Amino acid sequence: MSSSTYQAGRHFLQIPGPTNVPDRILRAMDHPTIDHRGPAFAEIGKQCLDGMKTIFKTDSAVIIYPASGTGAWEAALVNLINEGERVLMVETGHFATLWQKMADRLGIETEFLETDWRRGVDPQAIEDRLRADGEGRIRAVCVVHNETSTGSTSRIGEVRAAMDAAGHGALLMVDTISSLASIDYRHDEWGVDVTVSGSQKGLMLPPGLSFNAISERAITESKSNGQQRSYWDWQEQLAANAGGAFPYTPATNLLYGLAEAIDMLHEEGLDNVFSRHDRHAEATRRAVQAWGLEVLCQEPRDWSSSLTAVLMPEGHDADAFRATVLANFDMSLGNGLSRLAGRVFRIGHLGDFNDLMLAGTLSGVEMGLRVADIPHQSGGVQAAMQFLSETAVAA
Repeated sequence: MSSSTYQAGRHFLQIPGPTNVPDRILRAMDHPTIDHRGPAFAEIGKQCLDGMKTIFKTDSAVIIYPASGTGAWEAALVNLINEGERVLMVETGHFATLWQKMADRLGIETEFLETDWRRGVDPQAIEDRLRADGEGRIRAVCVVHNETSTGSTSRIGEVRAAMDAAGHGALLMVDTISSLASIDYRHDEWGVDVTVSGSQKGLMLPPGLSFNAISERAITESKSNGQQRSYWDWQEQLAANAGGAFPYTPATNLLYGLAEAIDMLHEEGLDNVFSRHDRHAEATRRAVQAWGLEVLCQEPRDWSSSLTAVLMPEGHDADAFRATVLANFDMSLGNGLSRLAGRVFRIGHLGDFNDLMLAGTLSGVEMGLRVADIPHQSGGVQAAMQFLSETAVAA
């Protein structure tokens, strides 16, 4: 018998991913494992491979790996970048830094544009650097669309326009792990060569699937790339995927869940999904402002619709506050990462999420501020509820 004390009600998982998995997806995954070489599985394989094209908004190929998003990062790099070649990356936060460290370990030369972690990518800075690259040494530009550690979103369409204005031939690689199916994203329209993503956030699944959406240019150039690779090789994947199969054992039951998630997103409508996330993010920021606290992201154009990172008042520890919220209200909030450790807490408002869930989340934060004796003003929940009620009919 367990010695722990039972806590009534449902745990509030309000980290910026993994997110809550809806019952429909749980039921879809509750399926007997079948022969992944048989015709029945080929149908579900094609359904997922074709369906993910509609989520990335691409007519080109999408590859699905049984891996975390980190695996998809590596796949993007090793299929296109050789040892010793240079990539341009932007230090928008913790996850951009991890991608840069991975490239270094693979023997890729990285150039890292520094930021203060309080905004997204500056497209002009990318244009200026590419214009200065007269020898064309920069092979690719790697950008995190939504930086999960900071709550800042980069404007990928503007990044592509900056690259075009510079007249540079670099590839464009984008991480959408915490933005796909939560924030508007357009792989083809924005001229992205590789888009990286994962299953555990906007797609509403458990961790375990990762994705590369790849342009025709990327497919062609990967064939002549000399970087050593095996598991991550696109060519083996593409050959097997043509018939709905995979070159090795896929995550069969997660694919049942993915097919259901794709259906759910289209039933709601992708534009409605994005509007819902925008609305919840705005309500959250109004609550933070009413509490007298500060949103970490300082550039309004870069505010994230997936999560909000909140700065703690000077002299107060964000992790101690999170522990108070968990102990008293059974709610998990995201922690600060690397240079933001102890300085911020992160409110996830993405995935399968509605107005009442947000009201409960913000109530837990406001009660936690009071219990933890954090300097703040009351009324954050009221400010959010007023905005939600005023916009409910339109929503």
